[in-house]
This record gives sequence, C-alpha cells and structure tokens, in this order.
Amino acid sequence: MDKTTSAKSARRMTEPRQGAQAIRRALAVLRILAAGREDGVPLAEVVRATGLTRPTVHRIVHVLIEEGIIERHDKTDRYAIGNQVPELALARARPSRLLIAANPSLQRASTEIGDTLFLTVRTGNDTLCVDRRIGVYPIQVLSIEIGARRPLGVSSAGVAILAAMPAQDARKIVAANEKRFEAYRTDVATVLGEVTAARRLGYGMREIGLVQGTKSISTWIKTPDGRPAAAMTVSAVRTRLGPRREQEVAEILLREARAIEQAIRGGGAQDVYS
Repeated sequence: MDKTTSAKSARRMTEPRQGAQAIRRALAVLRILAAGREDGVPLAEVVRATGLTRPTVHRIVHVLIEEGIIERHDKTDRYAIGNQVPELALARARPSRLLIAANPSLQRASTEIGDTLFLTVRTGNDTLCVDRRIGVYPIQVLSIEIGARRPLGVSSAGVAILAAMPAQDARKIVAANEKRFEAYRTDVATVLGEVTAARRLGYGMREIGLVQGTKSISTWIKTPDGRPAAAMTVSAVRTRLGPRREQEVAEILLREARAIEQAIRGGGAQDVYS
C-alpha cells in the first residue's frame, strides 16, 4: 500500500470518529441546557459542566442557534432549549410503556401516603422527572417539576437508581458527573456514600431534600432485563417522615415499584420508554 492510499484510509477511519465526537459534544451541551429549563444557563456554566473549552462550546452553541435547537435570552445572556425541540418531540406523542404501567401505582401510593410523589427516569447520566402527583396533606413539597433534569446522584431518585446498578457502573457515572455536582453543593465522596447507604437500606433516603426542611425516600424500578430505569419518590416535610412512618412509606413505595416492574415485564426486555 503506497503512502497516498494509506493516508486516505487513515482519513476515512478518523472522520467518523471526529463526527461522532462532535455529536456527543453537542448532546452534552444540550443536556446541560435542558437542566436550566426556561431560565437557561450561562455560557460559563456550560463550559464548566461539560469540561469543554470555551471556544468549542461557543461554536456548538452558535450552530445550534442557527438550527433553532437552542436560543439565547438577550436580557440575561443565558442559553436555553429552543422551540424546535418540543416540536420534534411531537413525532412521539404517545406515553411510554413505563408511564402507562406506573399510573395505577402512582394513584394508589398517592392516596395512601398523602404527600407529593414523583416518577423519575434515567436518561444517560441524568434523571428526568416525568410525572408528579400532589397528595391531600395540607403541606406539599413541590421541589421538582415535570421535565426537571438533574445529574444522577444529586437527588434521592438518582441515588436510588445508582444503588441498583453494579457498583463499577455507578462509580463511572458519578465520576463523569463530578464537575456538575458543584452546582448542587455535593461531591463524589458524598454521593458514593449515599449510594452505599441506599444499597444497605434497599431504598434511597435523603435526610435533607432539595428544599431545606424536607426529606425524600426513593425506590428503584428495573426493566425486565434487570437495568434500573426509574425511581418512585416521596418528598415531604421532615416531621412527616419520622422513623416509624419512614418505614411505612418505604414499604408502600417498594410494593408499588415491584408492581410497576411486574406490569412492564409482559412486554419483554425492550425499551420501557417506547
């Protein structure tokens, strides 16, 4: 093989890798912006959270703005997900198998417990709130809205999902999210400690929730092939979750998590989000 042919072969092998890298970098930027919701995220925060250089982030953002995928708020100089993203999502409007399977369990648990319930799914290295049920107790903890995205590990739902994974897989995700943890005032050691405690308990428990004075309990939900795909969470004021009631609530969540798993098992091991 002459030098020219060898160089062409090398370029053909390199170009797909470079194209895949560019796509992954753009998706990393989009995930950070998705966590900022409508308020958006400053460019400096995107740089810090992704670990990419500022010029790289700037180039990605510029292209995504041109394509209508993200937008810039002129008053705040923040970047947010653009209108084209929900328009693209309309192509898949039907609810996922997980949401359909979880609905009866969410209704039962909400009636029994009376505090706010959340259904959270894993998406890559993040969690995404996909359902919320408000209970009948006069004081409700509405710490997360549907559509809220967080790095895996910063909420009790994320801790529960990580606890249900093989330890090596969980450590890789926690390490990948290290830079993002700073914005939530936590770190790798703290998250790994909470994951270990959740494995010991059999559920995730956050003594101090995302809102001061609250407490959260989460149970993981696995797909038919054993992968942790979601978590069901109760968040309440701390006085509502003393030791005795904590155990009662955890048992309800565990029961309903198993019911959801049973409901989705009939569809086999395919993607529960479809």
